[in-house]
Amino acid sequence: MRIGLISPPWLQVPPPRYGGTEVVVDGLARGLVAAGHDVLLAAPAGSTCPVSLVPDMPEPSAGSSATWSAATELYHVARAYAALTDVDLVHDHTVAGPFFRYRRASLPVVTTNHGLFSSRLGDLYRLMGPDVSMVAISHRQAADAAGVRIARVIHHGIDVDAVPVGDGRGGYAAFLGRMSPDKGPREAILIARQAGFRLLLSARIQGPEEQEYFDSWIVPLLGPEVEFLGELNAAEKYELMGGAAAFLNPIQWPEPFGLVMIEALATGTPVVGTGSGAAPEIVDDGVTGYLRSGIDELAKALLLAPGLDRAACRRAAELRFSVGRMVADHVSLYQEILRDGRPGQSPGSSAPG
Repeated sequence: MRIGLISPPWLQVPPPRYGGTEVVVDGLARGLVAAGHDVLLAAPAGSTCPVSLVPDMPEPSAGSSATWSAATELYHVARAYAALTDVDLVHDHTVAGPFFRYRRASLPVVTTNHGLFSSRLGDLYRLMGPDVSMVAISHRQAADAAGVRIARVIHHGIDVDAVPVGDGRGGYAAFLGRMSPDKGPREAILIARQAGFRLLLSARIQGPEEQEYFDSWIVPLLGPEVEFLGELNAAEKYELMGGAAAFLNPIQWPEPFGLVMIEALATGTPVVGTGSGAAPEIVDDGVTGYLRSGIDELAKALLLAPGLDRAACRRAAELRFSVGRMVADHVSLYQEILRDGRPGQSPGSSAPG
């Protein structure tokens, strides 16, 4: 197949540092090419994903991503579809793209919702026409998609072979994510402090709200046992995760997936976090981590986590969250669409944990 991929306009593919959707698009593009397909990727200028790239795309607009600039994304989408005229199918990872009317009428389009169906985004997707096939990224996310026809549930995957296995002997717990209350960095500090663990935090701070949260709630808690590392690149991120006795993920919202959890598992590090969102589909409680609620219970779980089998964590990432599995799931969907038109509703091939 010849497949067109459209990434969001906010960050390059792969992202230079912190990124979520862009990491997934990068892995999917590389994996499709490795599986023998032709890929044309529409991504912001400066992207280095080693596949064919649409030329002359706009520069990345990370400064707008926090508020979602409609003009920025629409311009990005228009440039993308103008270039993707000779493909069999387009997989669009933007919000506006599936609604773009000036694409070829017969062009099959797949889109992935990287957010919540229970938000205004879900209301938007309920207006989407039958000519677009929707991919959900977890069963928990899809459970809120009433009125939206889900073609597949496909869990994210990463290039596990490229992730170094750590030994977990750093003697610390790790946190990595955005500097947002939803991600739980303050809760991570409180959990580690109660359990008597040193905590290393890495986070991207974007926009005045995240800066205010950091200054007001995180800075007063920093000290010898709580160190803020700033934003890390990929190699630094995996070094941080791999050296940790446990990875703290006390998310405070129903996150649709949680890429950092599978990255931690790939390094062999167990995950300790809340059971919100898709976490139960990723973490096998008592095997690859612990899912609990409340600071006290999470602190107790953190004390137990170093006793879990790190090889089991790595094995879970290899078997369930690899790029190869993610690509195979998407290829199956693409082939069904091209063979039969719009696919029937399916529970998908990525089973819950």
